[in-house]
Amino acid sequence: KITRPVAGADYWQKRPLRRYIINRVFNGVLIDRERKEPVDNPLQPMLEALENGDSLIIFPEGTRNLEEGLLPFKSGIYHLAKSYPQVELIPVWIANLNRVMPKGRVLPLPLLCTTSFGMPLKLEESESKVHFLERSRGALLALAPEHH
Repeated sequence: KITRPVAGADYWQKRPLRRYIINRVFNGVLIDRERKEPVDNPLQPMLEALENGDSLIIFPEGTRNLEEGLLPFKSGIYHLAKSYPQVELIPVWIANLNRVMPKGRVLPLPLLCTTSFGMPLKLEESESKVHFLERSRGALLALAPEHH
């Protein structure tokens, strides 16, 4: 009940059905990826959810990757770890994600899917953004089936 996906408001606010699903079915945390005001902190909805005791599902590539493999991570996960140092970031590999949740599909398909969980990650003191993003991406890739 307290695990919530983080999603782009621009996509999920477009149509009434999508709005209903992200708000009422998934209880999502919506992020404004097209913000006009630079003073707004795009992480604020995530920080509020964490303060509330919620767990977040984050796709750190920042978009749905239609290819196999993993795109470079966007910096949001670094800024979240820096802004909320007590957070534990747990890498989770979802096998068959593009079959279970194809891009453009609003609800997952009921197919078998395997998830692999890694050890929690924290931002090390004085760790650079580039190093943290590479380390986080490496921890996720290590869970991929082809690495086992």
